[in-house]
Amino acid sequence: MAGLLHLLSYQSSHGFLTIFRSTMANEDLISVDYEIFGRVQGVFFRKYTQAEGKKLGLVGWVQNTGAGTVQGQLQGPRSKVKEMQVWLKSTGSPKSNITKAEFKNEKTVNSLEHSTFNIVK
Repeated sequence: MAGLLHLLSYQSSHGFLTIFRSTMANEDLISVDYEIFGRVQGVFFRKYTQAEGKKLGLVGWVQNTGAGTVQGQLQGPRSKVKEMQVWLKSTGSPKSNITKAEFKNEKTVNSLEHSTFNIVK
């Protein structure tokens, strides 16, 4: 569900100032760590994860591990992080085969600790 927009207008010394804000601005920001198991390396999983995270407006990172998994961190509005968790559990990249997704260390944060969604090499 896309966020609804509210239109706020008020008189300022320079005329009317119009502000759009998303109702999602009222949502908690959360951070969660993840690890994805299965056929997730060599199938562009990190690239697709980065693209999906950016599409949802999330920040964080993703990297391959020596154990053959992919791990990372997601941060953003609770509903968008939950949407990304579903994507990580069930979709991934076209050639991936996800067998398990683990999410841990979920916490509410006051501000985002990353400025974008990075692929860590």
